[in-house]
Amino acid sequence: MNRHRHALAAFTVACALTVLASPALAVQASAAPLRPLPEPPSLPAKSLEEVRQEIDGLYREAAAATDAYNLAEERAKQQSGEIVRLARMIEDGEKRIDGLKAQAGAAARAQYRNGGLPDGAQLVLTSDPELFLDHAGRLKESQKATKDMIAELTRTQAELTTYSKEAGDNWTKLEAGRVKQAQAKKEINAKIDAAEKLESRLAADERARLLQLERQEQDRAQTAWVGSGVLAGLSGRTSEQGKRAVEFATAQIGKPYVWGAEGPGSYDCSGLTQSAWTAAGRTIPRTSQEQWRLLPRIDIKDMRPGDLIVYFKDASHIGMYVGNGSIVHAPRPGRNVTLAGAGSMEILGVVRPG
Repeated sequence: MNRHRHALAAFTVACALTVLASPALAVQASAAPLRPLPEPPSLPAKSLEEVRQEIDGLYREAAAATDAYNLAEERAKQQSGEIVRLARMIEDGEKRIDGLKAQAGAAARAQYRNGGLPDGAQLVLTSDPELFLDHAGRLKESQKATKDMIAELTRTQAELTTYSKEAGDNWTKLEAGRVKQAQAKKEINAKIDAAEKLESRLAADERARLLQLERQEQDRAQTAWVGSGVLAGLSGRTSEQGKRAVEFATAQIGKPYVWGAEGPGSYDCSGLTQSAWTAAGRTIPRTSQEQWRLLPRIDIKDMRPGDLIVYFKDASHIGMYVGNGSIVHAPRPGRNVTLAGAGSMEILGVVRPG
């Protein structure tokens, strides 16, 4: 029985090998059609308006990173100045300690010349009453001088320890600020490069149309803003400082936007407003976010020329109101300082430097 089963199994294997080795069947198997892979779904082409919004978003992100860069740079300047100031104070303190040590050395040498006896012992040994009184007065003065010298030495050494710690802390902050600056610079360049590449893929007529769409969107926003009656009641009068700030800012029209620039040949948005108010005799913070955070805020119905209008929820853009519903501002890379409708962008609020 077992032999019969083994023989049947062997016969079955032999038949299978014969079938597989058949040329006709092999050709037929190889010629079997393969199922084609499905085509990947084609991505819908972006409309020009979608491209405009994407480019605008990239430049907005670059503006926010520019604010971070400018703030890190401003703080680095402050910390560098503080480190220099502390270094001078440390140097002065070390000179004072050297002087006090010299006084102590002179006192020790004087005692040595007196035979090594302290003033108190000499006083006890004298038999002359007048000399006793004279020595007593000198001893009192000497003790006070010694006490004062030790107190000053202790105080100066404590100051040096404090100054050294403060200098070390400022150095740590300075290095951290430099890292933030480098990160912000990298992000700025990446966003601007992405926006420029996106725009460079467009044909010349598409780029012209893109600019037209940008202006149409700004005009639409400005028309809606003015139509709300927001300008009703604005007098147009301003302070003398405000006039000077407006004169400076409008004189920069036509100069290119360059991120991180403070003039005189180019500006970013907050570099322009800061420079204008500096020219008017008022120092204000460097970045649009700090200008929004630290300067006095006013209601838009009280706005006057020279005031600064801050844009977008992250305060990443700023312009100077010049009257008649207009601002002067440095828009973005690829654009020049220009006049624009004050309501052509999303307004966060208004601040008044002076």
